[in-house]
Amino acid sequence: MAALSRLSRRVLSCSLSSTSLAAFRGLSTDAAKVATTANATDRVKWDYRGQRKIIPLGQWVPKIAVDAYVAPNVVLAGQVTVNDGSSVWNGSVLRGDLNKITIGFCSNVQERCVLHAAWSSPTGLPAETSIERFVTIGGYCLLRSCTIEPECIIGQHSILMEGSLMETHSILEAGSVVPPGRRIPTGELWAGNPARFVRSLTHEETLEIPKLAVAINDLSKSYFSEFLPYSTVYLEVEKLKKSFGIPI
Repeated sequence: MAALSRLSRRVLSCSLSSTSLAAFRGLSTDAAKVATTANATDRVKWDYRGQRKIIPLGQWVPKIAVDAYVAPNVVLAGQVTVNDGSSVWNGSVLRGDLNKITIGFCSNVQERCVLHAAWSSPTGLPAETSIERFVTIGGYCLLRSCTIEPECIIGQHSILMEGSLMETHSILEAGSVVPPGRRIPTGELWAGNPARFVRSLTHEETLEIPKLAVAINDLSKSYFSEFLPYSTVYLEVEKLKKSFGIPI
């Protein structure tokens, strides 16, 4: 009898453990399905938000002219204005979170540039970043709280620091660094780290500065025609969701 009772208890415990294990497996499978669904939903929401590269900050919303070309992967945040005929090329970041950034008529900001502006300038000079008309900014440049007057060229990999000023018809060579508060006079070529005077520009070189800006503007038109208006991808996503009955 004792052996029979021990055998029955063993069989009963095995059956209960298998039942509980199956139930646990069912619960874990359901939990995994819920987690997977939640992650997928979150991922869809994340991708959906990621389509919008224009970032409003408080009351400030970036403004882009109708005929300005802004590449799809450019980030514009806060107080940024891109005026008529200008272009901002792939990978650039314009952070107007602390102060204004303005891109003037027919100017261009080429690949991987970073433009920022400080709250204020310790020198008392304007803290906003102002790029006026017919300005060409080469790729990988960093501009912070500086002023670029009309018809200037900034070479690739250059840095312009707070309060710096480039006067009209001036050129900065590639890889140059302009210290805070430094002024590059009109009609001059500067280069180096820190930037120094190299020579005066010839009349022919001065005439070529706006021609370069116009040529890049013409090139941007062929890119502009290949894309939807900036940041309208979310409209297509909303249409697709509506057609499948997915709540927006």
